[in-house]
Amino acid sequence: MRKIFVPLLACFSLSALAATPQTATLDVQNMTCSTCAITIRKALEAVPGVIDAKVDYDHKTATVKYDPAKSDTSALLKATTNAGFPSKLHGGAPKQ
Repeated sequence: MRKIFVPLLACFSLSALAATPQTATLDVQNMTCSTCAITIRKALEAVPGVIDAKVDYDHKTATVKYDPAKSDTSALLKATTNAGFPSKLHGGAPKQ
């Protein structure tokens, strides 16, 4: 029983220390086709700490769920810019 309890306790302790994921919406420039959306999504998913990235071609936005302990909005903005699609935060600060 002890062999099971100790690793289980460690998992709960680590999850309690994990930061609450945040969501940021980015306004993305230069998106001219649906293939651009795929490129942007892949660039965002490559950022450490990104949990999920959804790109909306019609609205020219990207919604990114990320771990603030591993990444921040400046890394997200840099990723899209480096992929050829400069972006800015939609509406200011990221949502929690």
